[in-house]
Amino acid sequence: MASLTETLTNQSKKAAVIDDCCTLIDAEVADKGGISGLAIKAGYSAVKNIKPGFIRHAVEDLLPDFAKALDPLFQEAKTGGRPVGAHIAANSGRAADALLTITDGKVRKAQSGLVKGTYEKLRGTAKKNVEAAIPRIGKLIEKHGG
Repeated sequence: MASLTETLTNQSKKAAVIDDCCTLIDAEVADKGGISGLAIKAGYSAVKNIKPGFIRHAVEDLLPDFAKALDPLFQEAKTGGRPVGAHIAANSGRAADALLTITDGKVRKAQSGLVKGTYEKLRGTAKKNVEAAIPRIGKLIEKHGG
């Protein structure tokens, strides 16, 4: 059975996966409300305005690591005969922790002070926000590989 990394970064699918990831991020940010939602929207807007294509480039850079981090859940679903999206959603805490481990490491190495500062301001609520996105992430994975 192919790994999630092999599945999502396959040259025939990679561009479509990246497009769908960018759409997913835009939708998640748009759905945020309240004061924390305003902060997320402002931070996202600031990061998007660093340079055109920054979000897409970040998704492309993070995709192999994210796929590798979520591969254990993908494999569990596949070997257990469960729908991938539902299995990942049912394990949203594990999935969020796996993804945040990747972003924490990447941000430590980031050269942009704006990216680091924005991430640090939002990191306290990140797990809750990532967990909220997990059902969409599960559906995206199911669409492209499951």
